[in-house]
Amino acid sequence: MNNKSHNQIVSFIWGIADDVLRDVFVRGKYRDIILPFTVLRRLDALLVPTKEQVLETVKFLKKEKIDDKSALKSVTGFPFWNTSRFTFESLLDDSDNIDSNLEVYLDGFSPNVQEIISKFKLRNQLETMKENEITYLLIEKFATKEVNLSPNEALNGKGEKMPPLTNLGMGYVFEELIRKFNEENNEEAGEHFTPREIIKLMTHILFTPVKDQINKGTHLIYDPACGSGGMLTEAEHYALDVTDNKASFLLYGQEVNPETYAICTSDMLIKGEKPENIAFGSTLSKDGFPNLNFDFMLSNPPYGKTWKLDVDAIVDDRGKKGKEKIKDSRFQVGLPTISDGQLLFLMNMVSKMKHNTELGSRIATVHNGSALFTGDAGGGESEIRKHIIENDWLECIIALPKNIFYNTGIPTYVWIVSNRKPAHREGKVQLINALELYVKLRKNLGDKNCEMTSEHIDQITQLYMDFEENDISKIYPNDYFGYNKITVERPLRLSAQFTNENIATLRFDKGLLDEMSWAFEKFGDDIYTKLEQFKPQIEAYLKKNEIKLKATVKKNLLSQKFWTTQLELLSAAKQLMTKIGTEQHDDFNTFKALVSKTIKQEKLNLDAKAIKRILDAITWKNEEAERVIKKKEKDGTVIYEPDSDLRDTEKVPLDEGIQTYFQREVLQHIPDAWIDHSKTVKGYEISFTRYFYNYVPPRSIEEITTEILQLEEETEGILNEIVNN
Repeated sequence: MNNKSHNQIVSFIWGIADDVLRDVFVRGKYRDIILPFTVLRRLDALLVPTKEQVLETVKFLKKEKIDDKSALKSVTGFPFWNTSRFTFESLLDDSDNIDSNLEVYLDGFSPNVQEIISKFKLRNQLETMKENEITYLLIEKFATKEVNLSPNEALNGKGEKMPPLTNLGMGYVFEELIRKFNEENNEEAGEHFTPREIIKLMTHILFTPVKDQINKGTHLIYDPACGSGGMLTEAEHYALDVTDNKASFLLYGQEVNPETYAICTSDMLIKGEKPENIAFGSTLSKDGFPNLNFDFMLSNPPYGKTWKLDVDAIVDDRGKKGKEKIKDSRFQVGLPTISDGQLLFLMNMVSKMKHNTELGSRIATVHNGSALFTGDAGGGESEIRKHIIENDWLECIIALPKNIFYNTGIPTYVWIVSNRKPAHREGKVQLINALELYVKLRKNLGDKNCEMTSEHIDQITQLYMDFEENDISKIYPNDYFGYNKITVERPLRLSAQFTNENIATLRFDKGLLDEMSWAFEKFGDDIYTKLEQFKPQIEAYLKKNEIKLKATVKKNLLSQKFWTTQLELLSAAKQLMTKIGTEQHDDFNTFKALVSKTIKQEKLNLDAKAIKRILDAITWKNEEAERVIKKKEKDGTVIYEPDSDLRDTEKVPLDEGIQTYFQREVLQHIPDAWIDHSKTVKGYEISFTRYFYNYVPPRSIEEITTEILQLEEETEGILNEIVNN
């Protein structure tokens, strides 16, 4: 379908909304009427030629008392039917009863169309249409012969031929209508679909390289976030074309939005595809095809959107260290942050690859930049990248032009994943920088201000096929994207000194410092003997200041024994200070031994926890102090206590030895540092900016000076003009 016909149909349908629905429905509700009636008019146009035969068959089935009406499929030639006597045109013959007749007409559709009507929630709107007497005008508009919504050629009122509206063309129409409706409502303008040139790029790279390997037989195409079905339709269209129709393709998809699901299902019905191959619901929490694997998969999943609603079906105890249990086998590799589930869609497709066929599976999917590099080593995002790259499934990533999507201007990328890499691609990943391959639009469509031409698509496809390096195509070994994240430790250095100020803090528990300080200041030493009579005042203080404490913590605050224990700890510290003195010690190792010796000599009843509290109160970090020894090995090796505040991490490329890197980048600057090898984790990330960085030298001093002088001259002229006036 050419652009002129497409625009005429979109303008016509858009005009119906303005002409008929204004002042009856708020603009945000226009789509609830226009979209379902567009679908129904298209179905109606297909059923009109066989209407009389259907009615005769229905009469026969009723006479024979046959309830099963599936035989009507052979009469209509489609997997749907309508048993009522009405069509869009005949509804207009009885204007007085058009509302009741419309309900009869809707009830006459086959069960698969009933589901579509239900998902659109169309029946909820009928009463409003009736009350405002717009039903006749609405149907009259849709029944006009001046626009052809049928996939067959038709004649207009003048007897002139109108081209058919193909399923592909209908997809364009629906997507443009959705975009316009969303724009009107200040919603995301392209939430449910992908620009067709991006789909064409994806299908070209998905099918072209293996077109000679696609043998006769049936191949399955799948989209886990299929929206209105445009990507599936385009994929089938191109696949049939590039293989000269020698193979057949079955389409499968899943969609969570009821409206777009209904549009997609109606498209499948008209094409003769099985509507049951389009599943309704969340792909992440309820896999519509758990037992199927697919030859080709493509998708533009939602990115930057939470998967919080799916979390219970995927994992137990999400985020709880040591307790988290992933229940869904598709996502065992790892889970991304709860705020962005796009990589879960990729892992869903990876889990559905065919591993027992010569062709295997090929995937093309769109992601934003966060899928390339967010997530630390060992985190869900990095583990997913690691899984795909180390299995050698990642073939190529293509950076798309900015502002090429309707609803976002952020960078987007097409991933090409395959479990049957050709020999020359094995162990390598190709990066194609297509940021500058576009032409500007004369008028923005939402955020979309540019598009790729057929020439651009062919150019990128050829770059992929050639698999050669140039300014916008880079090829790297898989390991190039990996790194070992090492943890660099430095020794803890402590000084210690007993002072009245240091040990004073031991009177109060750290977790109740403010509350205990207030109580001691108010009640003094009586708090240690008369706490019971002060409890009401303490309770009132907590309530007045809206202080909420855990039950166990509050119990301690109101416990005489708890207060006494704290006082005993302070007394023990004072006794130690009397024996050890108030001299500053810069070797914590000898100081700690001295404290232990004194505790024994004084026969102080202090457990390990109490001793630690005293030491914590009188020590501080000091770069000039000696290193704190954690333990000594039997071979004499000294293990030092690490300082968590000085802990750092480094990313060591996989193609470089960890020790070599550490010696060069760390030890020569920090001689006492060491690596905690138990914390070393492998990660993967991809940075297009780094790989395609072009250095732009700064402007010369002379050039900048000339520009400043020129600006001064211009400014002076303006100032003189203002002053003189």
